[in-house]
Amino acid sequence: MRKQIDILIRDGLVYDGTLSGPVVADIAICGDRIAGVGQFSESHAELVVCAKGMSVAPGFIDAHAHSDFTLLADPRAEGKIGQGVTTEINGNCGMSAAPIYGKALERREDDLRELGIRERWNSVREYSELIAMKGIALNSAMLAGHGNLRGTVLGYEDRRPSADELAQMKQLLDISLKEGAIGLSTGLIYPPGIYCHTEELTELSRVLQPYDLIYTSHMRSEGTLLAEAIQEVITIGEGSGVRVHISHIKTAGQQNWHKADQAISMIMEARLRGLRLTCDRYPYTASGTDLDSILPSWAFRGGNEEEIRMLISQDSRMRLRNELPDQSLDSAYWEKIILSSVVTEANKWMEGKTIAQIGKKLDKDGPDTVFDILISERLRAGAIFLSMSEDNLEKFLSLPFCAIGSDSSARCFDGPTRVGKPHPRTFGTFPRFLGKYVRDKGLMSMSEAISRITMLPATLFNLGSRGTIREGMFADIVLFEADKINDPATFDDPYQQPEGVPFVFVNGVPAVWEGRPTGRLAGRMLRT
Repeated sequence: MRKQIDILIRDGLVYDGTLSGPVVADIAICGDRIAGVGQFSESHAELVVCAKGMSVAPGFIDAHAHSDFTLLADPRAEGKIGQGVTTEINGNCGMSAAPIYGKALERREDDLRELGIRERWNSVREYSELIAMKGIALNSAMLAGHGNLRGTVLGYEDRRPSADELAQMKQLLDISLKEGAIGLSTGLIYPPGIYCHTEELTELSRVLQPYDLIYTSHMRSEGTLLAEAIQEVITIGEGSGVRVHISHIKTAGQQNWHKADQAISMIMEARLRGLRLTCDRYPYTASGTDLDSILPSWAFRGGNEEEIRMLISQDSRMRLRNELPDQSLDSAYWEKIILSSVVTEANKWMEGKTIAQIGKKLDKDGPDTVFDILISERLRAGAIFLSMSEDNLEKFLSLPFCAIGSDSSARCFDGPTRVGKPHPRTFGTFPRFLGKYVRDKGLMSMSEAISRITMLPATLFNLGSRGTIREGMFADIVLFEADKINDPATFDDPYQQPEGVPFVFVNGVPAVWEGRPTGRLAGRMLRT
């Protein structure tokens, strides 16, 4: 007689996360693990879920997330759980919750206050313990941000580290890896990462080598200097001997769309030479980041207060105008930048409008509109950039080593994380990938698509007991309706629940039941 089963998922079309075709089978869950896949008697189950007509897959792994702080502000993570995401890779783009000391902590104080987070911590261990104490709805693994390391040791100065400072950064990274960080991330368009040199990144990446952990990079350029940026990632990988990964790969700006084939060729050639090089991408042609990311690197020197003083100075504003992208001289450029979030009530009317629309109302041109928004918001403004090609997006999504990442934080439909008009990828990335690009456009088989959002990221980030459905694995499981799965979220109304994802289990606990989040906090901080 079989042992008692806590949850039995009956008669689903099971995609196990490998490239194998699906099979109709039952999945038995005992505690937080999969007890078996096959045929089981309902009489031995405490709870039975009928999955007939549904697809069953391992929980989706968001390969590029930014929920380091929002999970503390509201652990329900409804926007991700509702998509079928059961694990996030956080700490991306050089910005992680830990390690965080000194100037790096000071720079994030505004984030913490705005989200109502009262707790403070420094190390990866302290952050992980805080998450464990408060609970989270999904699993989270965290990369150590290079910006945190550099900000802690050097602050936000535009200079090379001394030998002693580099040694301190390496030591802090090593401690963070021992405490559970799963790799190193960089954000090379943001301060202080924008000030570093390739040699610094190669040296830091060598710390990863004994652990077989990964280096991920928001590269220095995703447009004008795209080839040079990819070459830097290759140089770091070959110089350090570690696995390397390009975050949200893209060709930004219409004048750069023709570079996609060159970018792919460079990556393929490096892989043929033996470099373990991968990437991730979100299934949208619009990006989203800080509004001030359009400014030249010198604008960030000295930290936020110095940046604001520079924006106020008429001499500096004139210099900034002269160094904005060439296409900024065209009014159409400002029609493709949407202001997604502000923090002041006086400017809330701007959310969801383009810089061109805001400028027209204020009787200002594009540059002055941006400068004045940044001053009044004290730099706390987010934007969406409509800058990419659909054809190139499909080329990148079709790469077999491209994982899917939302490049967004976990938010909820009410509470402290419901602010602004965030990018719809926050709520729709995975349903959009499976619905629009797999089911409707047929970019790949459903088996390959499921593998790309489960087994592939689990392998990249060393999450050994997740990402596939088989006996002994953690019971992170999604039931979805392949003919209905869809992403209704829009730029104007992003806070919408996905369609076609009726059941989600995290560590054997129902996280979504009959299409509604349960509020159960069964997630965990993961480490390799």
